[in-house]
Amino acid sequence: MMLAKRNIFISRLFAIVLKRILAKRFHEIIVEEIPIRKDHSVLLLCNHFSWWDGFLAGHLIDSYFHKNFHIMMQEDHIEKRKWLRNLGGFSIKKSSRESLKSLQYAAELLNDSQNSVVLFPQGALNSMHCEQIDLAKGYEYLIKNIKGNCQIIFAANVVDYFESFKPSVQMSLLDCGTNHSIDFEKLPALINEHYSAAKKKQIRLS
Repeated sequence: MMLAKRNIFISRLFAIVLKRILAKRFHEIIVEEIPIRKDHSVLLLCNHFSWWDGFLAGHLIDSYFHKNFHIMMQEDHIEKRKWLRNLGGFSIKKSSRESLKSLQYAAELLNDSQNSVVLFPQGALNSMHCEQIDLAKGYEYLIKNIKGNCQIIFAANVVDYFESFKPSVQMSLLDCGTNHSIDFEKLPALINEHYSAAKKKQIRLS
């Protein structure tokens, strides 16, 4: 696997550049905030529907959670963009024994309350109009191996244009609990109820 080589200077510089890029590309980014637990790392689960998802997650981590950003990426993707390792990117090779090493590495990162890890539990790109979020294997193993205190958050991200030439992003957050309290049997239904509600709320805005 390819480990993150997060560089503080590069990360801070990129955060400034990213805000400018997002401001030019998007009409607005609306975040429905939730209480953030003190002295907890953050595992951010997001629906995965576009090339922008990782950058939107980075903006969310930097602007609202104020944590060190790390993101799990498919190994073939990060091999093509190795510079992302300087921002906190690390690889996972699906359907291999090495995937457990990546999940364990993510758990170790989340033992530190200053860190965050972004994970796309769908495991692949899916339309934001899909009926439900199907959680791929691995997230449960990751959460169970976190020894510190970690808050698990799901972000339902929906994009619309309405009357603007540029898209607007609605980021609806759900507090799924902590690694010590999460109910794995109920989590898929909880995430999908929230995802469905976020899409319905977006329809009412139109």
